Amino acid sequence: MLKSLHISNYALIDVIDINFSSGFNVITGETGAGKSIILGALSLILGGRADTKVLRNTSKKAIVEAIFDISKYYNIKHILGENELDDEGDELSLRREITLQGRSRAFVNDTPVTLDVLKEIALQLVDIHSQHQNLLLASSDYQLKIIDALADNKDRLAEYTVRYNAYRKAMKQYVVLRKQIEQSKTNQEFMRFQLQQLEDADLYPGMLEELEHQRDLLANATEIKSGLGQIISRLSESQTAILPQLKDITAIVSDLGDVVDDSQDVLNRLNNVKIELQDIAETYVNFDRNLNADPALLENTENQLAELYDLLRRHGANTVERLIEIANDFKKQLTEVDNADDLLKELQHKIVKAKNEAMQIAKQISEARKEHALKFASLLREKAMPLGMNNLNVEIEVSSSELSSTGIDTIEFLFAFNKNQTPLPIRNSASGGEISRIMLSVKAIVADKMQLPSIIFDEVDTGVSGEIAHRMGTMMQQIAQNIQVITITHLPQVAAKGVSHYKVFKKDSETETNTCITQLTPEQRIDEIALMLSGSEVNQAARNNAVSLLNNN
Repeated sequence: MLKSLHISNYALIDVIDINFSSGFNVITGETGAGKSIILGALSLILGGRADTKVLRNTSKKAIVEAIFDISKYYNIKHILGENELDDEGDELSLRREITLQGRSRAFVNDTPVTLDVLKEIALQLVDIHSQHQNLLLASSDYQLKIIDALADNKDRLAEYTVRYNAYRKAMKQYVVLRKQIEQSKTNQEFMRFQLQQLEDADLYPGMLEELEHQRDLLANATEIKSGLGQIISRLSESQTAILPQLKDITAIVSDLGDVVDDSQDVLNRLNNVKIELQDIAETYVNFDRNLNADPALLENTENQLAELYDLLRRHGANTVERLIEIANDFKKQLTEVDNADDLLKELQHKIVKAKNEAMQIAKQISEARKEHALKFASLLREKAMPLGMNNLNVEIEVSSSELSSTGIDTIEFLFAFNKNQTPLPIRNSASGGEISRIMLSVKAIVADKMQLPSIIFDEVDTGVSGEIAHRMGTMMQQIAQNIQVITITHLPQVAAKGVSHYKVFKKDSETETNTCITQLTPEQRIDEIALMLSGSEVNQAARNNAVSLLNNN
């Protein structure tokens, strides 16, 4: 429920703080006192449009903050979790700020959020109903929600949503695959040609680097062979080569073995050096022997590289590995084309299965809707007829439709308010006052079913009086037994039924006019209802009538 509301620097409001109670709260005040201003401020919490025109003092920001008790509403905590917002226990704070520059900021439990998140949460907490919103009753979506709430379709609809989404996903996969296959069929000959080119290139990882290295060797073969020859000559083939000289040195060291200390150790080290140098020499001899300076081989390597560079360019690739991936993609697409019929049949089977599963739940939902549509029509007549609509006739049409996100039904509420009148949609058959009374009756039936913590009625009793006003007040009082109700009213019969009574009034200073609100004491409440009854001054007769009204409620 709505526990408190803080508004500052908004239109005619400097600062007001209101604490609401559970049950039935009534707000009264003269026309123009500022009741609609308070409601307008509260609508900002529901995601309403912000405007710098509402800034009372243009040198500071406007703030609207509402505190809710959410201890019994676990769905709110679920939404908080989904949006990674802190759950601060049983209270929830929603705040909207309008800056001097006209920018709007929204907060949930002091955490900045987008306006969409604020709205998603707020619409689960409070429902503001006024005469301006009466056409909501003409909305087929709203009508469907009413019947689903009465039919307790919540769990069935959750299961249906899962199955319907699976059906839609399968349909999308089918459409995408069919489009891909059609495109592949159109391009398959070109794809086969491209694949053949890639396969003819005998691609393998590291091929580009290997060919480039081979080309560099062949292109510089003469210079490389010259260098190799010099290395081999100086190691083993010339008269002054290292290895023959090393052999002579080894013989000398061996001869000195008897007279020079550590000669054997030196001899071993020289043998190791000789073995290492022989190995180096053989390595370069083999390299020289295998290095082919044949111009034809160089030309062949350069041709291979040219073809590879061309493939890379045409396919927009940077590496041979990417060309291999592209070749595999061509193979996959061509396989899909070759197996197109089987793949599409498989998806068609998946679609039929998913649709049947969704349809199974949709039929259960539809049966529950049809059953409770009849009950709702009867309940609505029962609730609304005492409100001055003795000839009311209500018909709820549940028609079959194509499978959609809400099931297989379309629903339309039809009303006739006079005898021998054909029931018609409410926008074509009812006055504003009649729609208000119908809407109040609807709220009385479904308020606790739709799990709204708070309902605010904004002068929905306009245009009625006497016994009908009393009955409308009683109906709001009954709704308030299950959920919090806040009613803005001009009718004493309604105001007398409230548990808590607030008065909105204007207060003038030397320089400005302020909208204020106060919770009335029992004595003040008698005077306020007496004033509402008399319309001018409060006399004893009006006070007696006010006391009588209060005592009878």
